[in-house]
Amino acid sequence: MIRLAWRYLWSSPLTTALNLLLLTLGLAAVTFVLRASAQVEAGLKRDLAGIDLVVGAKGSPMQIMLAGVFHLDAPTGNIPLATLERLKQQPLVAQAVPLSLGDAFRGYRIVGTTPDYIDLYGAKLGQGALWTRPMQAVLGAEVARTTGLKPGDRFTGSHGLAEGGGAHGDHPFEVVGVLADSGSVLDRLVLTDLASVWEVHEAHQAANTEADAHDEHGEQREITLALVRYRSPLAAAMLPRWVNAQDGLQAAAPALETARLMRLVGAGTEVLRGFGVVLLVAAGLSVWVALLHAVRARQGDLAMLRMLGAPARRIALLIALEALLLAGLATVLGLAAGHGLVAVLERLLAERQSLRLGPLGWSEAEWLVPLLAGGLALLAAAWPAWRAYRLDVTTLLQAPR
Repeated sequence: MIRLAWRYLWSSPLTTALNLLLLTLGLAAVTFVLRASAQVEAGLKRDLAGIDLVVGAKGSPMQIMLAGVFHLDAPTGNIPLATLERLKQQPLVAQAVPLSLGDAFRGYRIVGTTPDYIDLYGAKLGQGALWTRPMQAVLGAEVARTTGLKPGDRFTGSHGLAEGGGAHGDHPFEVVGVLADSGSVLDRLVLTDLASVWEVHEAHQAANTEADAHDEHGEQREITLALVRYRSPLAAAMLPRWVNAQDGLQAAAPALETARLMRLVGAGTEVLRGFGVVLLVAAGLSVWVALLHAVRARQGDLAMLRMLGAPARRIALLIALEALLLAGLATVLGLAAGHGLVAVLERLLAERQSLRLGPLGWSEAEWLVPLLAGGLALLAAAWPAWRAYRLDVTTLLQAPR
């Protein structure tokens, strides 16, 4: 029956190819949306790394979150170093990790921080060691892979967060370590000590002697952001209010801002999902029409099968098998195309040094794709199969040819 259904399916190759194309495009669009959405969500959760709050200068909470957690935007400004100490003294704060931003190396952001930042993501060293003094740097795995730098090499950063800024040629960094690939945002960062960022920017700004004297006593030091982890659930209600009440400070809750971001992105995915559904409906109607035409054209063959002893239910099953074989082939091609589109998206994001998609072997939602294809095939074959089941063999055999 399967072999016969396959031969019948390809007896009209152009019609079958058109139906296969429509089904494949629809299933590929649905697969892409399901897989990309799941991987984006996995990537966002991975980069959050248990960060409960981001504290920065007054401005947009979304911008603060994108700059401090995902490193996809410019920060809203700097905050005094004393803010970090005040946060650490709060009984509701379990940990506060400072970040100082402002420079980049070949498009990769240079981040002044402490080793606690690496511990947030559970990252490990692949080569070398962590920094022990200013102007030493540890490279993320992707940075090392792209630039070819290794421990012992030197490089200079440029002002700003993109390529093309003014170079700090008189303040080179020494690479002392390379992080192992963690799949997190650390892979595309250059990490160094807070003092390195201060040293480079003091020279860049050409501060006067009096300002330098103040800096030596730590009175004018600044950081860009502080990543905070709560000590108890009570902090989620109280700490953001306390931060926002402080002069010049703004709190951003990554969980809330990420949910907002996913809602904004969701509008685009809904459009693409709707496009896929329209294609699937069109494919289902096309298969339905093709099977009805096939039943009418093969009435003599089907009558002969009945006369040879095939029961009516097997004739109906033959029609359903045609649709299911077409759906099975479209499922394989659609899943392959959807996975290929996600791989292309991942490569484009990597080239633009943007958000990385989370690793995902097989999404639970993707099991809906073959079920959707099979259900659509059976729905399209239902009426043609019923027509084949109800064929009047006697009338067909007596009809003049």
